[in-house]
Amino acid sequence: MYDCAIIGGGPAGVSAALNLKLLGKNFIWLSTHAVSHKAALAEKIKNYPGLPDVSGDGLVRALLSHAQAMGINPVEKFVSGVYDTDGSFTLTAGNDNYEARTVILCAGVQSSAGIEGEEGFVGRGVSYCATCDGFLYKGKTIAVLCTDKSFEHEAEYLCDLAGKAYVMPLYADYKIISPNAEVILKKPSRLSGGMRLEKVWFKDDSVSVDGMFILRGALAPSTLVRGLETDGAHVVVDRACRTNIAGIFAAGDCTGRPYQYAKSVGEGNVAAHSVVQFLAENK
Repeated sequence: MYDCAIIGGGPAGVSAALNLKLLGKNFIWLSTHAVSHKAALAEKIKNYPGLPDVSGDGLVRALLSHAQAMGINPVEKFVSGVYDTDGSFTLTAGNDNYEARTVILCAGVQSSAGIEGEEGFVGRGVSYCATCDGFLYKGKTIAVLCTDKSFEHEAEYLCDLAGKAYVMPLYADYKIISPNAEVILKKPSRLSGGMRLEKVWFKDDSVSVDGMFILRGALAPSTLVRGLETDGAHVVVDRACRTNIAGIFAAGDCTGRPYQYAKSVGEGNVAAHSVVQFLAENK
């Protein structure tokens, strides 16, 4: 079991990882990308101390280089759930599970808004992990919402398993090839059903499905961790980056504005030190 699991590869995640390493803790760092893909797209960053006019790509390279120099590399996995298991936490990532005594959420802010009814059908027809749950829908009818080109291989995997797949790419230049796929160039507005998901609705029509896969780079914190206190899209934390769940901390953009790299790095540092204090008090 790890002392801590860090979720997210942005500046907050890097900062938390560096500090936990320096503080001698055993941890795993999980991120969809090696280091924040979003941060790398910034043209110029003018307010990061000591690095005037650095590009987003330049900052990301510097952060990753620092981590690698200390022997730290993120495990490129998408975490789809965090579960409290009697004083520790189990993290689900693809076909793998990881156990940790504490968790630091550094997963940023969900870039695309959730769908009305989405959270109510999680585990009852809505899934965020193709490899975890895809086999449950072999030969069935599914919807696949794909928010980024990097998820196309997962979308095609799901299409090949399903009998019929309604694919909704939310970006241009999509290339999803499968005889079972029907592309719908509309964003779903709500989900409905009884005990399980039954329909995906658009503005003026709907499709009937057995399940839906939502392929996003990040999940809403309240979806990732059930019972987590949030304020809109943000995790509620105190000055020690503690959440309302003992043993779970949060840092970076997911805790709210300002969305600044310097703020994220500082909170990652604070969260790491709070983890160490928590572990000392809960041996």
